[in-house]
Amino acid sequence: MRVIPLVRALARARFSLPNRCLCSRTPPAEADVALKHVTKSNFEQALNELRGDVKHADFVSIDLEMTGITSAPWRECFNFDRPDIQYLKIKDSAEKFAVVQFGVCPFRWDSNSNAFIAYPYNFYIFPRQEIPGDGSSSEFLCQTRSQEEEALEQLDSLYKLTLDSSPKLGNDVDAKLIRLADILFSERIKKTLSEWRDALLHKRSRGSEFQGSLNDTKQKFETTFFHRRPALVLNGLSSRQLGMTKMVVGMLKDLAYVHVSSETSPLQHMVVYTDSTADRELLMMEVKARQRQEAEMKIKSAIGFRHVFDLLSSEKKLIVGHNCFLDLAHVFRKFVAPLPETAEEFVSSLQSYFPHIIDTKLLLNTDIELFRLLKSGGTSLSKAFTLLCPPIVLSGAGNVVEDKRVKVEVQVDGQRFSNWNSGSKHEAGYDAFMTGCVFSQACFHLGIDFNSLDLLQHQKLEKYINHLYLSWMSGDIINLKTGNILQDSLGSTNINRRHLPKTIYSNMILLWGLPRTLRTADIKNCLHKAFGAISIASFHHIDETAAFIQFSQPELVSDFLSLKDLLEKDTGPVSVLHPLSNILAGGRVRAARYDTYKKICSSPISETMFADQAAAVGVDAEPGSMETTEVEISSSNEVCEAICLDGDGVSELQSNCISSTDGFVDSFQLSKAAIRT
Repeated sequence: MRVIPLVRALARARFSLPNRCLCSRTPPAEADVALKHVTKSNFEQALNELRGDVKHADFVSIDLEMTGITSAPWRECFNFDRPDIQYLKIKDSAEKFAVVQFGVCPFRWDSNSNAFIAYPYNFYIFPRQEIPGDGSSSEFLCQTRSQEEEALEQLDSLYKLTLDSSPKLGNDVDAKLIRLADILFSERIKKTLSEWRDALLHKRSRGSEFQGSLNDTKQKFETTFFHRRPALVLNGLSSRQLGMTKMVVGMLKDLAYVHVSSETSPLQHMVVYTDSTADRELLMMEVKARQRQEAEMKIKSAIGFRHVFDLLSSEKKLIVGHNCFLDLAHVFRKFVAPLPETAEEFVSSLQSYFPHIIDTKLLLNTDIELFRLLKSGGTSLSKAFTLLCPPIVLSGAGNVVEDKRVKVEVQVDGQRFSNWNSGSKHEAGYDAFMTGCVFSQACFHLGIDFNSLDLLQHQKLEKYINHLYLSWMSGDIINLKTGNILQDSLGSTNINRRHLPKTIYSNMILLWGLPRTLRTADIKNCLHKAFGAISIASFHHIDETAAFIQFSQPELVSDFLSLKDLLEKDTGPVSVLHPLSNILAGGRVRAARYDTYKKICSSPISETMFADQAAAVGVDAEPGSMETTEVEISSSNEVCEAICLDGDGVSELQSNCISSTDGFVDSFQLSKAAIRT
């Protein structure tokens, strides 16, 4: 999965009608690794070929190229993000960005050549809006399953109406004609239709045209046949006149008013002669059936690339991706339905379409032998491909030796290539090819015999199937079958989690609205002065305006919130000189527990700065909840004693303060948290 900036995507794939285009008309230059570039012009042909390739494949690797990943810097996945928040950020990305390329690469094991045959396809995807409805159709090429079902349901509702319930024409044409012009037109059209009907009955009209008596050369009516019945095509009439014509036809029992259209002809309005009431009803049923069939065909046509999704889903093949949770979220959002609110709901639905998925990044990081084989060179797709899959025609230093890898050949348009160089990275088709190559080499190094066993049944792969990184940064792994989050249960070697303190969400406090000039060291120093040198376990910046503090003890969260409230309410010298005053910035800084972070992240709004996001969502600071106790501070210019009066007795402590200039005792409310300082 990679990101293609929209300008670059458009430059690669030009199109003239963006609202109807399946793919670009001009594919990019051929990569060294042959790819099947699929555009609108060859989509049907490519789809038919893909059906055969997928059917006989041992596994299918996929990759997507999107126009973006995060809608704001703070929507990046961080080490301190809880799994439910990681999902919300992935959901936001899948909802806000478009897929512009979809790579599909079936891999088939050929026992004759003792090699995998790869069939890489690179589909170009662009906007299309063709399904009629409420206007909320996805802005992408294909329509989701839910949109298709909604459109078909609307058709059912439409054709359950009365047979003569064609759309209303004109501007509120009423049965009572008030305007003189309407009355005159209605009389003339009634006379014209009567003359045409009489001519049919008495066989007085044998030509292809019938000139009515509307005294207007633009209103020339043409006689034709419609569903084996004589019909009069209404030309040159305004919308209002058509509406009045329909009303007049309703008064003539042997005539029927219909309007039809097709892909190749514009909307036509006709008056059709019928032999009887039964014949008229039969005609209207035929018209409705034809309109329904055309609408269904239009819906099926508008599905577009979703035919590929349906193919992959129906075949139930092993799907292989590299760090692919976001890719799958895009696939679900674009081709199935809106994403559910929770990761558990999402993976449960996803499994019904793709019951077997494997993540090569997780495989490389959780298998010690494979990780050692990469020599700590990293598990990014490009690095893994370079180390595990050196091109046959090249022999770079540091690559896996020739006799320790499985052979891969590429077949496109019936031509097979045994020798290939590196292709164009960040093209979905090529990245899908790389992903499949990495997986095949990984299986080879795990000792899997491709001739003897189905990959899905192999014991060495079983524990990796349907386990994906929810976020590579956090190292959290999600079980697609159960929705459970696993942390390092597969022996992950994720270096992002090394040397980091364990994240305890109940110990964390969220700050936003921080002054941008305030340095991390300054914030830590203030907190250490207020709560002690060992009170802070970790500190994490979200962006320039927000940060997370993880305290060493959970009670310090409540202490902080209570102390913050107290200091902001008091304007005396103690609050001014308190160490936290540098952080609180005169009441502009907000603070809350961790769950407030989820509320802010769950909003579809995406302001650039986190503090602006919180304001846009309408989230304010969380008040402290500690009991307050009265503290009396004596009037002195030096260190004074504060006597804390509580229900359990009297305790004494030393507190730094400056007396009031009046010399009177300054009495105010402080929390027990404040007393600790």
